[in-house]
Amino acid sequence: MRRHVDSHLTAIDRYVHLIERDGKSAATVQLSRHFDVNRQTLWNAITSQEEISKWFASVSGDFKVGGSYAIENNASGVITLCEPITHVALTWEFAGDVSWVDVRLNNGSHSGVSFDLCHTSLLSPHWDQYGAGATGVGWELSYFGLYQYLVHPNEAKLDEEAFAASTAGKHLIRSSSQGWAEASILAGTTAETALGAAERTTSFYLGV
Repeated sequence: MRRHVDSHLTAIDRYVHLIERDGKSAATVQLSRHFDVNRQTLWNAITSQEEISKWFASVSGDFKVGGSYAIENNASGVITLCEPITHVALTWEFAGDVSWVDVRLNNGSHSGVSFDLCHTSLLSPHWDQYGAGATGVGWELSYFGLYQYLVHPNEAKLDEEAFAASTAGKHLIRSSSQGWAEASILAGTTAETALGAAERTTSFYLGV
């Protein structure tokens, strides 16, 4: 498992963009990873209610533009855009906050497809405390579950809680959190702020 985690960590590209949205300060956490599958296979994995439940969580709703969705024990929202096998966008409503997720599938440089996800949030005390890693680490854990599903579609879904408590899972969390600190520094965040947020994010995900 450690070998797969190391490969996954290397395969993820991480970016942080400090922007404005609706006249307010915001930040976008962007992840990109290449998957060696065709575009339709990956599209089905991220848009089919049945398939999403096999690598992420149970989800219900009306999967069309303007339709609402709800992820079990997680976020809910509205689908705002859908261009089949290419692009989907939605609101992400959780704990009273609204943020925005934009997903694009792009052709890889040789074969396969790139899964690009942008999650934009308004700056808040939560961002000040945890920074990009709060969102980034969570999505990387989901990306790893998706990777496991695409490679071994008939195996049981990765138990995210048990995985996060394992040696390999802790390694992924620590390394991912550090990666998001580095991306934040490149975006203009001071090293002291980014590294402090990364330490708090790591502790949160490890349950410390």
